[in-house]
Amino acid sequence: MNPYIGHESQIFGAEEHRLTGGKGDGMRLLEVWNGKGLELTISLDRAADISRLRFKGMNMGYFSPCGYVAPSYYDRREDHFLKSFTAGFLTTCGLESVGVPCIDEGESVPMHGSISNTPASYYYWRKEDDELVIYAEISDETIFSRKLKLCREIRISLQENTFRIHDQIQNEGDRTEPVEILYHMNMGYPILDEDSKITVSSEHVRPRNQHAAEDIENWMHMEKPQPGYEERCYYHECTKKGMASIYQPKLKMGLALDMLPFR
Repeated sequence: MNPYIGHESQIFGAEEHRLTGGKGDGMRLLEVWNGKGLELTISLDRAADISRLRFKGMNMGYFSPCGYVAPSYYDRREDHFLKSFTAGFLTTCGLESVGVPCIDEGESVPMHGSISNTPASYYYWRKEDDELVIYAEISDETIFSRKLKLCREIRISLQENTFRIHDQIQNEGDRTEPVEILYHMNMGYPILDEDSKITVSSEHVRPRNQHAAEDIENWMHMEKPQPGYEERCYYHECTKKGMASIYQPKLKMGLALDMLPFR
């Protein structure tokens, strides 16, 4: 026990808050800090996604014009997902689908699935050795259909500025179910601007469409904000180890993502 403090929250901890007003009214947010400069906001009513990530007070993620939007406003029709797409540092997409809305074996599946607009039905946090552990369960269940549960564990180091996300998807139904999941991670200003350096450990890069193909040689280069800009998206195939990073030379600061293999 540190004799200089009255409560451990002076150094690290987690606190639950609720939003008031606007479309985010009533949403539960878990504010987590590790005492080394890392701060996360975990949106318990949005699949326990990470809505904000800060390092020593500096923003690292992107927050869309939608802002916080409670699940009650979710509209699964066509691409109306975008009306409640907060983005944040992490939006989890799935579990029934990712990508554009479509008809899959007779079922109309929404854009990027509905899991990111589903509240955690159960959660807790605790300190384990040199980590803060946040655990949450999010159910994606329908009568006469899929019975899936996303069990999420976020481990934040108290020794260094790193954290790990471990997800397990459980099928609690009586039939085999297809599953898709996408970790929509979004970097933002000031770590992201036209001077940012991007690296991805990919062996092959494919454009999503012809518009992206026209500029594929510059996939790693960022551009200044432009009115009416049409996004260019690329698929990266990483056969050995999945890793992506962004570095901001003006700030001498960066962020790296590692994907461990599924087991």
